[in-house]
Amino acid sequence: MQHIEVAAGIIWRGKRFLASQRLSDKPLEGYWEFPGGKLEACESPLDALKRELAEELGIGVRQAVFWKSLDHEYEERGFGVRIYFFHVTEFAGEPCGAEGQNLRWVEPQEAFALGFLPADAVVLEELVSRQPSIG
Repeated sequence: MQHIEVAAGIIWRGKRFLASQRLSDKPLEGYWEFPGGKLEACESPLDALKRELAEELGIGVRQAVFWKSLDHEYEERGFGVRIYFFHVTEFAGEPCGAEGQNLRWVEPQEAFALGFLPADAVVLEELVSRQPSIG
């Protein structure tokens, strides 16, 4: 089974975070997720996060704090992921879907209705139960 390492940003604006919808040409299309992407060879999770958010959203990360990592297997798809989650509390620029993806600012409780990726949904449940005072 293939394993992929991913960096994901929980990008806060007040009590809301930014959700991104996966494009139709990507695996698990249509699901919502925390923005981010795959680590490249010899790249740290933080460097990958900064690169991916610049490429996908056009923003510069000013402050990101590592929160947790999570392993998830998509057995029906034949791959697993290790996701490194960061709370992003300061950034430069206004996020826009550079790849054409839908973006939405949501409160953690509202996000369940969107349909998050299974791996991200686990983290979303923790965000709702903890109600962190981030941002």
